[in-house]
This record gives sequence, C-alpha cells and structure tokens, in this order.
Amino acid sequence: MLTKKMLELLEFIHERQSRDGVPPSFDEMKDHLGLRSKSGIHRLITSMEERGYLRRLPHKARAIEILRLPDNMTAPGFTPRVIQGSGGEAPSGAMQVERGGAWDIPLQGRIAAGGPIEAVRQEEAVTVPGSMLSRGGNHYALEVQGDSMIDIGINDGDIVVIRETSAAENGEIVVAKIDDESVTLKRYRRRGRTIALEPANAAYVIQTYPEERVQIQGKLVGLIRTY
Repeated sequence: MLTKKMLELLEFIHERQSRDGVPPSFDEMKDHLGLRSKSGIHRLITSMEERGYLRRLPHKARAIEILRLPDNMTAPGFTPRVIQGSGGEAPSGAMQVERGGAWDIPLQGRIAAGGPIEAVRQEEAVTVPGSMLSRGGNHYALEVQGDSMIDIGINDGDIVVIRETSAAENGEIVVAKIDDESVTLKRYRRRGRTIALEPANAAYVIQTYPEERVQIQGKLVGLIRTY
C-alpha cells in the first residue's frame, strides 16, 4: 500500500527518469511535493524502499532505481482520481475515492509502540476501507514504530486507523499523550486517579501516570498492513 504522497513522488521520479535518464534531485522532489524540508522526502523514499518499490544505490549521487510500479500506474502522468462520495454520511475530514467505498484520511505521522516518543508529523494521506470508519467522527492514521503491541498483532510499520476522542473505556487501545509532549499507543486502564498504559509484549512494563499527565487523543478502530 502506498500513500498518496508516495504515489505522487513515485510518479515524479518515474517521469523524470523516463524523460532525462536520471532521477530528480531531493530539492526538486521537495519542491514538487510542496514539502518544507528534504527530511520528508527521505522518509517517503525509505518507506517505498521497505515496500519494494524503490532502491537507493550506495555511493552514487541521485541514484534511485525503480523496482516496480503499482498496477494502476502504467505510464508517466498517472494521477489518482479522487471524487466526492455519494450516499451515506462521510466521516469528518475524509474524502471518498473510487475504490469501492474507500476513504482518504490524513496520515498524521508516527506513533511509538514502545516507549513514548514525540510524534513525527507528515503531510500525507492513506486510503482505508469505509467499513473501518465510525460514522460521525474524525479519523486519522498513524504509522506504528516499535514492538510493544505485537502480542495483539500490532507490528512495527503497521498503519493504525484512529478515531478522535478524549474518552476511553478500560481495555481499549488508545493514542495517549503524556505530559503534553510525547505520544504512545497502549491499552488503557483507569485505576482511581491514575492511568495505566499497558503494553502487549512481556519485554515492556506497564507505565502508570497521574490522570492529569495523560490526555487521550483517540482510540484504535482499524489496522492496515503491507506484506
């Protein structure tokens, strides 16, 4: 699965290689995608390398090899068609795409499934089945970083679909912000005036915080994995 930004970048690289024989520079990629820094390009290329679409050749400048293209991207100039859905209430902030009831939601960065980390913001979108989205709520996606939730099938590199909420029930998997600066994906437990954030990996310990240090930002409603 490629995000919309990945598809746009892959199309740009393919087009420039076909026309000029060499890929565009990182500055050209950054400008084409409208990103503020080249670090976003590095993240996109790394993600596409992990998914088997690109390969960077070592010790060579601007050396990127395209290994494969998506089935529906057969020539330069491919642009995903995005349409407004008809019938049914759209989740807030989502846009329906022409893929049998799928929706684009923002991919808002990475989240730790390990120790809490500062969220890494991105400017991308991901397409998810409409059946994952609860009606009447805002949804977003996050890329999982770490292995603290592997015992319930949430692996490093997975994309989790989150419905925004500030409340959770015991046992739910939540996005928790700690001390207003770091975020983590854990199972939620309230114990009196404290909040326990439980991993699903015996190698990690339960973290307990006073309730005022923890802010719930959403709960898990779906997961996407690329093999």
